[in-house]
Amino acid sequence: MNNQAQNVIDSPSNNTVFMVWNFQENKELKPVFERICALVVNLNNSAQVRSTGIKASIVMGISYHAWKKLALQEPLPKELVPFEPIVGQKHVAVATPGDLHFHIRAEEQSYCIDMAAEISDVLAAVADCKEEIHGFRYWDGRSILGFVDGTENPTGEDRAFFGIIGDEDQAYQGGSYLFVQKYIHDMNSWRALPVSEQEKVIGRSKTNDIEMSDDVKPANSHSALANVGDDLKIVRDNMPFGNIANNQMGTYFIAYASRFSTVIQMLKRMFIGEPDGNYDRILDFSAAQSGTLYFCPSIDMLKDFAG
Repeated sequence: MNNQAQNVIDSPSNNTVFMVWNFQENKELKPVFERICALVVNLNNSAQVRSTGIKASIVMGISYHAWKKLALQEPLPKELVPFEPIVGQKHVAVATPGDLHFHIRAEEQSYCIDMAAEISDVLAAVADCKEEIHGFRYWDGRSILGFVDGTENPTGEDRAFFGIIGDEDQAYQGGSYLFVQKYIHDMNSWRALPVSEQEKVIGRSKTNDIEMSDDVKPANSHSALANVGDDLKIVRDNMPFGNIANNQMGTYFIAYASRFSTVIQMLKRMFIGEPDGNYDRILDFSAAQSGTLYFCPSIDMLKDFAG
């Protein structure tokens, strides 16, 4: 088996659709699951032929509870567990249900819409779509807060090292842990901050994306707490989304990792603080409304699941 990974380490495209589906009770799931696995493989293969210039792909993730419902192979991936809330003194990284997650991306929005429609046609008989987020690329790869997002992402060969499981879990080589959170930003409060204060929250300059020196950077800045070290990285593929008139602008945080424990360390530093109580100040302007862990099997494993 080649253990070819799903497209988890590619750079973000201009358009994205994120979908979370929950299985309905008392449904025959296995035949539909086999069809959806085959469809994901087929759509990815077709995209490589039809859309070489627009980077179209789908990544499917399966949660712990879905893995159990579907009676997939045992033992499970070593770090695939139900995500538990992380409770700080002021903010909470909430845990929300989800069975299947789809990360659909392309340079052209039309491809995202068509692929989402195909997925929905297959799943609608046995599952409900609980989340559908249409993300877009903002200026210079920035979040909607105006700062460049993902500066600490690994590059080159490091992306595969940090994003895809290797020898540490041989039964699941080529797979990846996927953790997602939907954040809604208080844009009115954020915009009321002077740029100099915004920079202290992030720990970087807003215009040029230059990190503050350690003797200047606040200990509760985002860059000080969300970075757990050069040896412990994740592959972020965040995208902005939202409704301007309703002040419901947000960031869909999405992390691929060879070890979920790295994500947990990052979240504890952000929400509980380092030391305790010194939480990430960005959370005063960004509320986590979801949080779910999934496992993204290799393409080869998806083919096996498809039968």
